[in-house]
Amino acid sequence: MTTDHRPEVLLVCVHNAGRSQMAAAFLQHHAGDRVVVRSAGSAPADDVNPAVVEAMAEVGIDLRALGAHPKRLEDVTVQASDVVITMGCGDACPIYPGKRYEDWKLDDPAGQGVDAVRPIRDEIERRIRALVAELVPADA
Repeated sequence: MTTDHRPEVLLVCVHNAGRSQMAAAFLQHHAGDRVVVRSAGSAPADDVNPAVVEAMAEVGIDLRALGAHPKRLEDVTVQASDVVITMGCGDACPIYPGKRYEDWKLDDPAGQGVDAVRPIRDEIERRIRALVAELVPADA
């Protein structure tokens, strides 16, 4: 790996309207331009979950201002990624050799109010902070 290579991370959930959107926003927030961030869904929703938007706003991240919107999972996106993190998308995510895959078991915020989304948000941020520390150490 060359020193100018930025890790490329793809975050996937079924609707790309909750968990993967929060994870992508936290990864962008904590890693900045040191990581290429993508998110997608195997069956994307029409819009980001409003309770997710509200929960993220509570921690100072405006998903609307970031242009967050559900996107369809494409093979080319998986192929371009170094790390693929799935959150409940089952077998819908294609597997390619040489990629790092992780499956994060997290509750689905779909149909939940903001009170139920907060603990999911907080757990996603904890995992993202650990991922950032691993992918782009402070001395990098």
